[in-house]
Amino acid sequence: MSIEQSNGYGVEMVRAEQIVKRFGHLTVLNGVDLSVKRGQVVVIIGPSGSGKTTLLRCINHLEKIDSGRIYIDGQLVGYREVNGRLVEDREAAIAHMRSQVGFVFQRFNLFPHKTALENVIEAPIYVLRQPRDEVTKRAMALLTKVGLVEKAHVFPHKLSGGQQQRVAIARSLAMNPKLMLFDEVTSALDPELVGEVLKVMRQLAEEGMTMVVVTHEMGFARDVADHVIFMDKAVIVEQGTPEQIFDHAENERTRTFLGMIREE
Repeated sequence: MSIEQSNGYGVEMVRAEQIVKRFGHLTVLNGVDLSVKRGQVVVIIGPSGSGKTTLLRCINHLEKIDSGRIYIDGQLVGYREVNGRLVEDREAAIAHMRSQVGFVFQRFNLFPHKTALENVIEAPIYVLRQPRDEVTKRAMALLTKVGLVEKAHVFPHKLSGGQQQRVAIARSLAMNPKLMLFDEVTSALDPELVGEVLKVMRQLAEEGMTMVVVTHEMGFARDVADHVIFMDKAVIVEQGTPEQIFDHAENERTRTFLGMIREE
């Protein structure tokens, strides 16, 4: 066994097989395969409407797939197999799976009536049933990590968008997730606030957090990703290392998309 394997790195954390998702007559994912190794940062890029966000939501079973299978850490997501066919899993099992996966959304979704600290401690106390003192201590450490310990007792409406998003990241980390999903987490922010959120995400990547990131931040994708996926029209068009995708893309559609991004 290699050192990498003994540390858990290189082991598959996410596997999606031939995922199909439709909304009515519209097919938004058409036979998508995805593999994410433990400790890997996979960044998904592509035009709006290409299926990126839907793929993230399917990984966490926030959207039910029409066909295919998704596994997290070897466990089937959202379904169980009964006599060779898939049936939807029990709600408790799905909730348990979700508790191990952090999901940071475009909108911060903080509880407006709770302080930053209260937002972070809510789920570990009431979902995981962990002791308040222990959770609070860890939450303060997480707020320190995202540079907001001095805002612990401040309500969301008194925080900037970037600060709210960093609280949202701390809230997800408080559940000690094995996987983090980020969906366009900087797209609702003013440009000058984007950097503070990306800095936290870079730090998580350096610490070995397994991450799947949907973003339009190409600098982040180039610098931080281990693997970049380009999606368009419900399929994965091309994938590879950042160098392969950004400097040596083989598909004309990929090159066109990146050319338009650079012009902006």
